[in-house]
Amino acid sequence: MDWISPRALNRLGMLNMNRRNVDYIARYNERSSYPLVDNKLKTKLAVAEYDVKTPKLLQVVKQQHEISRFREMAEGLAGFAIKPAKGSGGKGITVITGRDGDSFVKASGARVGASVLERHLTNILAGLYSLAGTPDVAIVEDLVESAPSLARYSHQGVPDIRIIVFQGYPVMAMLRLATTDSDGKANLHQGAVGVGLDLSTGKSLNAVQFNRPIKLHPDTGLPLENIQIEAWDEMLEMASRCFEATGLGYMGVDLVVDAQHGPQLLELNARPGLAIQMANGRGLLPRLRAVERLKRPHFTPRERANYAMKNFASL
Repeated sequence: MDWISPRALNRLGMLNMNRRNVDYIARYNERSSYPLVDNKLKTKLAVAEYDVKTPKLLQVVKQQHEISRFREMAEGLAGFAIKPAKGSGGKGITVITGRDGDSFVKASGARVGASVLERHLTNILAGLYSLAGTPDVAIVEDLVESAPSLARYSHQGVPDIRIIVFQGYPVMAMLRLATTDSDGKANLHQGAVGVGLDLSTGKSLNAVQFNRPIKLHPDTGLPLENIQIEAWDEMLEMASRCFEATGLGYMGVDLVVDAQHGPQLLELNARPGLAIQMANGRGLLPRLRAVERLKRPHFTPRERANYAMKNFASL
């Protein structure tokens, strides 16, 4: 952030962490809803009732003895993802992208045997990756294959789209692209690229890495100025539906565009970070306040998405 002065940040309406925590997360998020978004399995089940698509669930491992079924389940699969239900920040996620004889090929290209994945499932159950270190559940999902139009911009990892949703209204969005620095993960703190997106069109605005502006992806070398997200209207409406599904007033909705199945929800976050503002080159506060000032809120996800596209265009 150091290339923008504090005065300029205030002018841009930047939301800081204290204000986010007190005025938005604490005020608009019921504590009772947190377990729903902090558990990926509960999230999948909840959003399914509101026509929000997620990657196909292949197996749920709740007890140690259920791990014995993993090899049989994975026998005919070329790719899948293993995730801790209560993990955060991408910890504990193992992505398998192919097979090489009896070995499974990870996204990094490394080969591992079934026994390695079974040990990983055991570690998940023991709570090695869970938010509080408590016993967890492992879920095995269908592999997300990113749409080629986006996949070419990312290094190894699947690019995703983070949308901040406030009171059911999409208010800001960015594309997250994995890099060598981020070890193939779409995590901005680890060095992924954040690309701000115009809410009205789904087109790229600005791009940052480590909070500094960039023009080209550091690994692919591709320019980041003319990216267009497919099915943008659908994605905004899908993000808006998550408000009804969870009751959370302030959250981050993480979506992907699958090559076969279109937009899908990866996960929800009740405490989304603030780097999205740097990627967009503008602050969240004006948009959050605009929603708070509405005298007649819109009742359907489609209406709220339309409002956002019309009123939060990044001109």
